[in-house]
Amino acid sequence: MQSLMTKPGSAITQSLRGMALSHPDTIKVHFDPDFVERLAPAPSGKVAVVKGSGSGHEPLPIGYVGLGMLDAACPGPIFTSPSPVQLLAAVHSVDRGGGVLFVVKNYAGGVLNTELTIELALQEGIDARYVLVNDDVSIPKVANRRGLGAATLACKIAGAAAESGYTLDAAVEVTRRAVAASRSMGVGTNVNTLPRNGPGENLADDTIELGVGIHGEPGEVRSVSKGMPEIVDLIVHPILHDLPFASGDRILLLISGMGGTPPLELYLFSEAIHELLAAHNLRVERQLIGNYLTCLGRGGYTISLMRLDDELLQLWDAPVHTPVLHW
Repeated sequence: MQSLMTKPGSAITQSLRGMALSHPDTIKVHFDPDFVERLAPAPSGKVAVVKGSGSGHEPLPIGYVGLGMLDAACPGPIFTSPSPVQLLAAVHSVDRGGGVLFVVKNYAGGVLNTELTIELALQEGIDARYVLVNDDVSIPKVANRRGLGAATLACKIAGAAAESGYTLDAAVEVTRRAVAASRSMGVGTNVNTLPRNGPGENLADDTIELGVGIHGEPGEVRSVSKGMPEIVDLIVHPILHDLPFASGDRILLLISGMGGTPPLELYLFSEAIHELLAAHNLRVERQLIGNYLTCLGRGGYTISLMRLDDELLQLWDAPVHTPVLHW
C-alpha cells in the first residue's frame, strides 16, 4: 500500500472532519460547500483574509485558519483550485464590512476562480481584492512564476495586518510588499506519489531535482557529488541573486518539507543553509523549519527567504493562534 488515501474525494471530507475534531477550540468546518472558518470572533469593520488552495498542500491553507492569520480557507480537490461557490460562501461567512483580501498562489485555476469570486462579491457590494504570490525563482519570467513558500508567509503578514486594524488598502499594500521581498525554490529528492497514477520512478542516489513545483511539476535533474553544501549552493544562490539580498539584510527563513522528508533531514539542511547565509552576512531573525507547504508525500523541500523590515517583522511577531502556528 502506497497510501491510506485510496479515494481522494472522500479522503478530503474525512480529513476535514478529523481536523474539526482535533481543533474544536480554533476552527469550524463547513461542508457543501467546503470551507474552514475561524472560531475567534472578529470585530466589525475588520478586513477578512481568505485563502483557497487545492488539497495536498496541507497545512496550507486550512491549517492557518485562526486569530492573526486566515479568517477562512477553502480546500479544493487534490491539486485543484476550490470553486467560486466555495470561495463566495466563505466570503459571506467571514465578511465584517472591512472588505476581503484573498492570498492567491500564481496558478491559472486559482487566479481565475478568485477573480470570478471577487467579481461576484463586488456585485453584492463587498469590496474584495487579491494579492498574487509568485516567488519561485526557478522560472525566469516573473509573470509565470509559481507560488511557493511565500504563500505561507504572506498569509501570516496579511492576517496580522487585518487583526491589527489595517484598512483593506493598507493590508493589500503590506502583503504585496511581503511577497515582493520573498524568493523561493523547491528541490525534489524522489518522485511524489499521486493518487491518480501511483508511484513514480525514484531519482538516483547522487541526483536531485532542482526547481520542482508543488503539484509534481518536474525540475532539472542535477548530479550532486559533494553532499549538502553543494545542494544548498544550487538552491540558495539563485534566491539570493534574484531579489537581490545584500550584506546585513535581516532574513525570515522558511524550510518546508514536501511531505516525505523527515525532520532529521530538514535540520541537516538547516545547518548548511545557516552557514551559507552567515557567510553572506545575512541575519536570520526568524525561521520556521518543518512541514508548512507540502506536495502530498513527495521527498524534498521548499526554501523561502523574506527580507525583513521593521513593519514586516512586527507583523510576523504579532500573536497568532491556528492549528499550526501559535505564539
